[in-house]
Amino acid sequence: VKDAVTANRNNDSEVPIASVAAGFPDGQTPIAQRIEEIKYAVEAGAKEIDIVITRAHVLAGNWQALYDEVAACKRACGDALLKTIIATGHLGTLTNVYKASLVSMMAGSTFIKTSTGKEAVNATFPVALVMIRAIREFYHRTGYKVGFKPAGGIRNAKDVLSWLALMKEELGDEWTQPNLFRIGASSLLGDIERQLYHFQTGRYAALYQFPMS
Repeated sequence: VKDAVTANRNNDSEVPIASVAAGFPDGQTPIAQRIEEIKYAVEAGAKEIDIVITRAHVLAGNWQALYDEVAACKRACGDALLKTIIATGHLGTLTNVYKASLVSMMAGSTFIKTSTGKEAVNATFPVALVMIRAIREFYHRTGYKVGFKPAGGIRNAKDVLSWLALMKEELGDEWTQPNLFRIGASSLLGDIERQLYHFQTGRYAALYQFPMS
C-alpha cells in the first residue's frame, strides 16, 4: 500500500488505492490478526479493502458468526470501502450464495464480490444472478445500494458486455457505473489494451507487447 501511495504522489495521481486484507485469499487466520491487517492497510493509505469470509460459517449455517465477522471488518475499515468476497465456488449451493450475500450486506459491505480468483470456479452467471437479486431485494427492503463485483474467469472485453447487460437488465443503469459495479479480472486488462490498439491502428498486437500481459 505504501508503495502505491508513493507512486500516486510522484505521478500527481488520485487513483484510489485498494488492498486485500484479512487473511486473503483463504480467510483462515485468527480474526484478531485479520482485523489488524485491515487497520494497517487503511492507516497506510488504502481507500478500499477486500476481505474474504470464513466459508465454514456458511457451510455450517452459522449466520450470526458470519455477520459478526463482516461487521468487525467493516468497523476496522473506518471510512474505507469494504468489498466482501463470499467465495461462491466453495459455498456448495445457490441458497448458501444468496444467504451469504444478504448477511454480508446486512453487516455493512459496500460491495459483495463473487470470488478471490483463486477458486476452481469463479464468476459465473448463475451465481451472479443470485447475488444481484439479493442486492435488489436488500435495496428494496432498506433503500441501501450495495455494489457488485464479479471476479475470476473474465478474460476478454466482449465478456464484459454480457456482464454490463446483466447489471442493466437486473438492477438498472445506475448499477453499470464504477461506484456500484466493478470487475476483478487481471487478465482482462491485456485484452482491453489489445482492443484499444486495434481501434487506433486497425490491427491487433501480440499480448507480449503489453507489460501487464
